[in-house]
Amino acid sequence: MTYPALEVHQLSKRFGGLLAMDAVTFSIPVGSLTALIGPNGAGKTTLFNAVTNLFPPSSGAVRFMGQDMAGLTGARIAELGLVRTFQTARVFPGMTALENVMAGAHRHVRASTALQMLWSPGARREERVMADKAEALLDLIGLRAFRDIAATELPMGAQKNLEVVRALMARPRMLLLDEPAAGLNDSETAELAALLMAIRDSGITIMVVEHNMSLVMGIADQVIVLDAGRVVASGTPAEIQRDPRVIEAYVGQEV
Repeated sequence: MTYPALEVHQLSKRFGGLLAMDAVTFSIPVGSLTALIGPNGAGKTTLFNAVTNLFPPSSGAVRFMGQDMAGLTGARIAELGLVRTFQTARVFPGMTALENVMAGAHRHVRASTALQMLWSPGARREERVMADKAEALLDLIGLRAFRDIAATELPMGAQKNLEVVRALMARPRMLLLDEPAAGLNDSETAELAALLMAIRDSGITIMVVEHNMSLVMGIADQVIVLDAGRVVASGTPAEIQRDPRVIEAYVGQEV
């Protein structure tokens, strides 16, 4: 049986008396790029947090590649191949750009801590393989020349891209990206669009929360619209742009 990459069924989340997410239901095909959009406060980040059990849902179900996510830890979810980023760039201070990217592969390290401390031949080989892959990813986003620069010294756009390729080091089957274009200029946004499409074309499923409508409509296979914690529309970018419910949700905003 072939499963969708992600299935969300009647997912709700309450914070005390506040219903932040109300019976959200959708599915995402394997190998697709889906955009999740909606006004501020619509519940987009809450949805990501519920899907990854950062704040477990109050009710409903989430399945990733056919497996129920209920009760799983964030580490276990990442092991299954569902990897996320956050709204603000989270580079590790005190580490170079290369070291930041390599950190994404930590769960795949086979050498024991003792072997790593003793710098055994096996540990050295494993480190070299990870470094080579990290350098290739830095090259992909045009940052290879900055491999030895402290990640915190890079511009915001570079830090955002660094977080995306660090997530790739975890060998994800699906990426959840929370506002990767926030704070980027036009040229950086164009570079991000090319990167996301390349990731999608490599077979990795992507779901992205984004406010940049030009970016969303240019790269998404499907768009899901949240408003006040509910799904109000879903479809192709062309269908979404014509949907009166979307226009209403974005009153005063250009869609």
